[in-house]
Amino acid sequence: MDIFKPVYTEQNDCQDCYKCIRECQLKAIKVINNAAQILHEDCIYCGICTQVCPVKAKKVRNDLTRVKSLLKRNNKVIVSLAPSYMSEFPNLKDEQLVAAIKELGFAHVSETALGAELVSQKVNTFLEEKQSGIYISSACPSVVEMICKHFPQYKDHITPFLSPLLTHCKMLKQEYGEDYKIVFIGPCIAKKAESDAFGDLLEASLSFKDLAEWFNEEGLEPDLFYESDTESGFVPRRAGKGSLYPIDGGMIAGIKNNASTTDAVFMTFSGISSINDVLKDLNYYRKPGLLFLELLACEGGCVNGPGTKKTYSRALKRLEIINRSEEEVVGYQADFSILRNFDNIDVAHKPEHPETKIKEALNMIGKYSDKDEINCGGCGYNSCREFAKAYLEDKSEPNMCVSYMRKIAHDKSTALLGKIPSGVLIVNEDLKVVEANQSFARIMGEEMEQLFDTIPGLKDADLKKIAPFYKLFSSVLSTGEDNLERDFRLGNKMLHLSLFTIQRNKIVGAILRDMSQPFIQQEEVINRAKAVNQKNLETVQKIAYLLGENASETEDMLNSIVEFYTLAEEKN
Repeated sequence: MDIFKPVYTEQNDCQDCYKCIRECQLKAIKVINNAAQILHEDCIYCGICTQVCPVKAKKVRNDLTRVKSLLKRNNKVIVSLAPSYMSEFPNLKDEQLVAAIKELGFAHVSETALGAELVSQKVNTFLEEKQSGIYISSACPSVVEMICKHFPQYKDHITPFLSPLLTHCKMLKQEYGEDYKIVFIGPCIAKKAESDAFGDLLEASLSFKDLAEWFNEEGLEPDLFYESDTESGFVPRRAGKGSLYPIDGGMIAGIKNNASTTDAVFMTFSGISSINDVLKDLNYYRKPGLLFLELLACEGGCVNGPGTKKTYSRALKRLEIINRSEEEVVGYQADFSILRNFDNIDVAHKPEHPETKIKEALNMIGKYSDKDEINCGGCGYNSCREFAKAYLEDKSEPNMCVSYMRKIAHDKSTALLGKIPSGVLIVNEDLKVVEANQSFARIMGEEMEQLFDTIPGLKDADLKKIAPFYKLFSSVLSTGEDNLERDFRLGNKMLHLSLFTIQRNKIVGAILRDMSQPFIQQEEVINRAKAVNQKNLETVQKIAYLLGENASETEDMLNSIVEFYTLAEEKN
């Protein structure tokens, strides 16, 4: 089921605004029955959709209950804490945060940055053995998913190592035993996909938001914990340069610190849009030597991940990481392999569509020529052709096209107004005509009909110049009155005008009827007879009520008089 995936849609909450499609660079979303759903075969779990959804219909799987259950069954659970904790809890001492986390029931707390340092060592050695080529960091799981699914031609360019988190999990299991379970806490949603794929290493993944919620539930205030001795701090030791991984260039700093890889070109990019631009043109790179790319899915790095608070700027978060990171790097000799391949991630299916099919899809939404393809982006896609391709892949629906739906609505209203025998007039706050039908022009006379032929719908005509009853519109616009009925004579015609508010103080509509028309006369006689009858009935009911009330009072008074005289006679 969709709800078991790292990111999913609460369909009952979705308001089909298409903002998630618009913001998703890889368009890993489809619309079914006006509700947006995640295309998990395309999704890289960057979490952008969960951040931009205005009604919070895009949700992150909550693994908090699962972790709480794990702690009840097992007291051997270690937290792998992402280095971006420094920017998430800037006012806490490390010992305070560790003590608060252990109070929740965890046996130990360790820094994920330790795994990052080992990855830096391995990548540095790997690059030194290469003479040339393009290599991409495997540190960000979202980027790995993006390359394997959407740019498979660069799959072999990913450095063949586990991510820092999975490497850290291996280190902890070697240090404390295979029976220990690892739970990650950090800013990243994609780590949930890693826990799904590597359940033997990583039990579950929580966000910093989950941790803050958990503290609140337990009534824990980390800043009230006393600073403990070093034995109750991070295990097995503090991290060094690996703490820089959550910011742009942090991994590169670690690699260069480990050895003398001086003849390689190192570059870093963050944000899906930037990475998309890098990868789509990467095949044009022809320079000799090594090129290493550190790519991070979140703009500004992990410190800006979807599982973090957004209380202050990326610049401040970056400074927190730089200022609190250790300079020294303690070498770690691993007797286990962190090599991996990426065959478990399938390529996203991208069918090719013949031009004839694309044209058919475009015609279906009223796009018959290049001029009709306005590429407004209202549907969430960058162009009308992109939308048409999505439709051919059952990812989109015709009613997502704003211009198409507007045209249908306009055509329907125009057809309806054209069939109404009564005159219809809609006016804005400036007394300019928004729309009028031909019946209105016909009722108003020959000159108005000629003007209607020149200006269809009398669009933007000044009501003051074309209608003697414009003051009635001014009155309704100023007062916001919902309904106003008036009879007036125009030449030899007796007309009836019904005004009503469409948008209070903004737009007023009116229905104009020629009372001399036989069918109007009959209808009006019936309606007015009904109105008179209703008023008579109401009057009779009021009289009956008053008479009934008066009769009741009279009866009470007479009864009291009879009772008085009866008592007087009995006394005599």
